[in-house]
Amino acid sequence: MIRFAQLTFLFFIIGLLSCQRLVMPEFKSYDQVSIDKIGFNHSTLSMNLHYYNPNKMGILLDKTNIDIYINNNILGHSNQELGLSIPKKSDFMVPLKVQIEMKNLFKNSLATLLNKEITIKIVGKICVRKGKISLSLPVNYTTKQEFSL
Repeated sequence: MIRFAQLTFLFFIIGLLSCQRLVMPEFKSYDQVSIDKIGFNHSTLSMNLHYYNPNKMGILLDKTNIDIYINNNILGHSNQELGLSIPKKSDFMVPLKVQIEMKNLFKNSLATLLNKEITIKIVGKICVRKGKISLSLPVNYTTKQEFSL
């Protein structure tokens, strides 16, 4: 019985050592931006985010917990449980819902109207899983986007 436990432990260690380091998926684009709910204090914005998974293995995207900033002012927050299967070495889409505080939207709108370029920053964590192993990965993505009316 002890020999079986030792062999199992050995195979477990070999399996861990052979695992590749998980690389963060690459952001490509977004589309289908829409307002789902409009309220005086809070509104809900939804969009599809397109990514590429460079990993040699498929993973499961469990949760997102991110904040979205425009020109360094917080726009909103997204906290979702997804259970989204992401295939290896392929493109995939994440449906994102963002809770927007309207006071932050109004604060951002004046700065956005005055500039031709806005800075979008996404900060937070996502939780991914492969089998029974879960990892919390930091998200820190910044991009500049042209803005025109």
